[in-house]
Amino acid sequence: MNKQTYPFTLMPLPYAYEALEPYIDKETMHYHHDKHHQAYVDNLNKALANHPQYQKYTVPELLVMLPEIPDEIWTAVHNNGGGVYNHNLFWLAMAPQVPSRPTGKLATVIDEKFKTFSNFKVEFKKTALSQFGSGWAWLVSNNRDELAIITTANQNTPLELNLKPILPLDVWEHAYYLKYQNRRGDYIDNWFNIVDWRQAEKLYYT
Repeated sequence: MNKQTYPFTLMPLPYAYEALEPYIDKETMHYHHDKHHQAYVDNLNKALANHPQYQKYTVPELLVMLPEIPDEIWTAVHNNGGGVYNHNLFWLAMAPQVPSRPTGKLATVIDEKFKTFSNFKVEFKKTALSQFGSGWAWLVSNNRDELAIITTANQNTPLELNLKPILPLDVWEHAYYLKYQNRRGDYIDNWFNIVDWRQAEKLYYT
């Protein structure tokens, strides 16, 4: 997923467009993946087209080295690189027929941090609802493997905060508006039914 270098290509969905129904509908998946995500890929390639010195880097590497990116392409690399990175994680964070809760070490540290898994879900939803306008909600860990729930605006990423993403939730309106309109809370509640906790566990250990 994150090993590609320029020219970047759109990551295929790891399941059929309709696979996440009834929680996320087929039309939204087509629109979100094929239009929005593709635009981030295309615009990142355009930004790097005349800057061969940066074409050898992966998207995560570009996002970490943002302080070194020239001013004339900084915003394009930041916004579109973040869009590519965040969406790649988002598609992989969901799957049909998933376990209803985490297991292993991630389950243990969630219970330690948030007391219970149910309380974690309450706190995650509360944080996701608190993001004003476009952005993301995240379960992240720091360099001591401690968990936190945060939000990032627009296509900002946890990498910019020196945090490791464990679980992303897209709360831009285009992620849910066709099905849920302004009911972000309903979208979040239903999203928990398709969270792939196996992938979250994998990221936690990475």
